[in-house]
Amino acid sequence: MAKRKVDTENRGFQTRWESEYMFTKVAGKPVCLLCGESVAVLKEYNLRRHYETKHADKNKNMDMEQRLQKAEELKRGLKSRQALFKKAKSQGQAAVKASFILAEEIAKSARPFTEGDFIKNCMIKVCDEVCPEKRQLFLNVSLSRNTIAERVDQLSINLKEQLVKKGKDFIAYSLAVDESTDISDIAQLSIFIRGVDSSLSVTEEFLALRPMHGTTTGHDLYEEVSRCVNEMELPWEKLVGLTTDGAPAMCGHRSGLVAKIREKMQEENATGELTAYHCIIHQEALCGKALKMEHVMSIITRTVNFIRAKGLNHRQFKAFLTELETEHGDLPYHTEVRWLSQGKVLQRCFELREEICLFLDSKGKDTTQLRDEMFLCEMAFLCDITSHLNAINLQLQGRDRVISDMYSTVKAFKTKLTLWETQMRKENLSHFPSCQTMKEKLSTSAFPSTQLADKIGMLTTDFRRRFADFEAQKSRLELLGNPFAVDVESSPPNLQM
Repeated sequence: MAKRKVDTENRGFQTRWESEYMFTKVAGKPVCLLCGESVAVLKEYNLRRHYETKHADKNKNMDMEQRLQKAEELKRGLKSRQALFKKAKSQGQAAVKASFILAEEIAKSARPFTEGDFIKNCMIKVCDEVCPEKRQLFLNVSLSRNTIAERVDQLSINLKEQLVKKGKDFIAYSLAVDESTDISDIAQLSIFIRGVDSSLSVTEEFLALRPMHGTTTGHDLYEEVSRCVNEMELPWEKLVGLTTDGAPAMCGHRSGLVAKIREKMQEENATGELTAYHCIIHQEALCGKALKMEHVMSIITRTVNFIRAKGLNHRQFKAFLTELETEHGDLPYHTEVRWLSQGKVLQRCFELREEICLFLDSKGKDTTQLRDEMFLCEMAFLCDITSHLNAINLQLQGRDRVISDMYSTVKAFKTKLTLWETQMRKENLSHFPSCQTMKEKLSTSAFPSTQLADKIGMLTTDFRRRFADFEAQKSRLELLGNPFAVDVESSPPNLQM
């Protein structure tokens, strides 16, 4: 005979038991209002037995009305205690959540973990002025250095777990790999991933940052990328794209990263084709070197370094600009790694060219080159064309950028270059404001429009050369960008329908 189960007997708590036996129902179990004990089985016999053996002598002289009144008072007391515990629990959870939120903000802003204590002190001072009665709530938020470090570590682990979970649903993914050296001369390998699942939901995330203390050959890069892919449990057969910075260690035909990964995919019997790309933003930055204006940039860099490298010169120069009441109060540095800084330095130097010459004269420096009209025209041109290159560089940056849109941006810029070359030969400087300023100060015949137009032509040629691979894939990119405007018959057979 099967054992009887109490849960299947549908026993319900009866309201009269509150006054007769001083019991109430809490979380599905009968709890004594007098002593707080609970009874395992919801049965009147068990409740009556508990009451008669433990509480009958103390309450035998009470009538039914007094029992009801006492039961209600005990129930109110129980509910208030429960509310207090719930409130304390919710406040504790809120304090932990706030700690995680602030730890995330500190990590995102790359600030030291000790900033947590400073933030907490500021919060408490604000609380004392705005809502002093809630001071204890702010004190409960733990923001010590060790706590912030632990929170950031937990966030990192959680993000990795989420990415691993999403990676299992990818039907295809691509990687972007770049290697650069930090200020301590340690090579840092950054790896990004973009994956798509069966619902065409795209996930784009920073996958890993791996320090490389030894050599950075193609084999070394491959080992780090392979280790990262395996740790994230990503299948090699679903890798469809790899973007690099075009360095030999990345793109070498035999021992480069791309070649090593293709060998790995063959070993894993991957049927798909790996498409390797040279980073579009990197190629666009390299195109700027086709202008061959190093002689201009070297003079500018040398001038800026003379002013900024020595503290005395820098202080005197800023005081000099303040005395002249100029729009700008200082000169920025130019860093080769930060491509956009070149345009800012050129723009500022061009706007402060007269003040810079006066300051260098006061220091006994030769300013013949800085005052040369041909040099000033070339600096104005380099300032304008660099601003255009920086503009397209910014358009190509950001999350969720699709290669077809980036190709369209580059294609449009090449068309602009052709137009600007024609306009420059006709001395139409509407898109070159700095050149227009120099032309107004010179005679028309003195402005080297033909030479500068040739520079634009060189830049256009280099753009075409570097992006020739994308022209070869023009039909595929157009199919992705606007599938309704392409010829169906010329499309791949598996996509025609």
